[in-house]
Amino acid sequence: MVAMRPAQKEVQQPVAQVEQPAPAPRPTPRAQSKAETEKAEIAKYAEKCRLSISSPALYDSLWGGWYEKNIVKSHDDFFAKFIEIDPTQPIVGEVPDSVYEARLRRLISPVNLGYNDILKRSIINWTTRNKGTVSRILGLSQVYFPMIEEELARQGLPLELRMLPVIESALNPVAVSRAGATGLWQFMLVTGRSYGLEVTSMVDDRRDPVLATRAAASHLRDLYRMYGDWTIAIAAYNCGAGNVNKAIARAGGEAQNFWDIYPYLPRETRGYLPSFVAANYAYTYHKQHGIDMIAPPLPLCTDTITVNKLTHFEQISSTLDISVEALRALNPQYKEDIIPAVERTYVLKLPQPEVSRYLAREEEIHAKDSIYLAKYLAQPKAALEAAVASPTTYTVRKGDVLGTIARKHGVTVAQLVKWNRLRNANSIKPGQRLEILK
Repeated sequence: MVAMRPAQKEVQQPVAQVEQPAPAPRPTPRAQSKAETEKAEIAKYAEKCRLSISSPALYDSLWGGWYEKNIVKSHDDFFAKFIEIDPTQPIVGEVPDSVYEARLRRLISPVNLGYNDILKRSIINWTTRNKGTVSRILGLSQVYFPMIEEELARQGLPLELRMLPVIESALNPVAVSRAGATGLWQFMLVTGRSYGLEVTSMVDDRRDPVLATRAAASHLRDLYRMYGDWTIAIAAYNCGAGNVNKAIARAGGEAQNFWDIYPYLPRETRGYLPSFVAANYAYTYHKQHGIDMIAPPLPLCTDTITVNKLTHFEQISSTLDISVEALRALNPQYKEDIIPAVERTYVLKLPQPEVSRYLAREEEIHAKDSIYLAKYLAQPKAALEAAVASPTTYTVRKGDVLGTIARKHGVTVAQLVKWNRLRNANSIKPGQRLEILK
């Protein structure tokens, strides 16, 4: 018998430790570039507004937001950075003469603002009784002042003149005085036309803020060239050069400024320059008098469209999401809600986001002319065809003149010249046949 050896206990050998590779580090997210960040923000904005990334309406909206933000910022920066306020002086309450004088001295300008008791009374009036007006002006200034300042700067005039339409109309483009002066700058009809403003039954450019501002700046420049002093030029803007010339003559003919002719000016004009100075003061130092801004009722960012067809506001309103009231507010020069673009083009102002929508649906807008402009488009067809088919003819006799022929047939000399392609009104001769299209 073979002796069995006791089983040996199995000894486990230690397993060699295999070094595991370290986990790869997670890649650090690449920082987005500024352009990529802006693109992502635009995508979010487009998704929120349900607009295509390439939609012109999106770009209009983005531009409008940027413009409004910067207009508000520049308005706030003006008062925060450039208007020095003494923090020791109380807000509202009694203001010493020395403070009024010091504040006005800080408003360095080619227009000599000065200071006296008359100016003081006007300043107190504008910062107490007229607080509501100043609040509205602060809001409307964001709408109108950038445009006004740009035109004044273009013509090399003092920017403080932007306050004249505040005195004239409280920045109301449809304001009309008892005498018939109209618009932001209160132009009389003859003066407006002399500076190129169109005034008809359908259009009154005196109510167009841009065109009226351009004309007013030219008028003020002419007045300054005449008198060489801004305070006298401002008085002449209000009462006319004739009244100022009389006041200068009564003052002895050696007037240097407004105060030299003050006693001889019309009563209204005596208060005009003081109101101008007080309005500049109230606008600049409104915070020191507890005056807050009322938000403007109009969009800050707008753009224009050139219209070349007779168009009623209702055509636009019924197609786009913009009311007739809004179109009137932005385009006050059109007196009958009609853009009379028949023989020339006219401008239509719209909120920036509506411009691309208008362009996209322009044909649809113009296709509605027969609905809203029927009485302007309707023509007696039979009469029109007869006139075109067989015009009246007249044979010139010896001694005839074009004026007599025109009166006899109920037309004008200009029409006869145009219809017959004449060089002028004297270029007719006996035996010549004239066509009369009426």
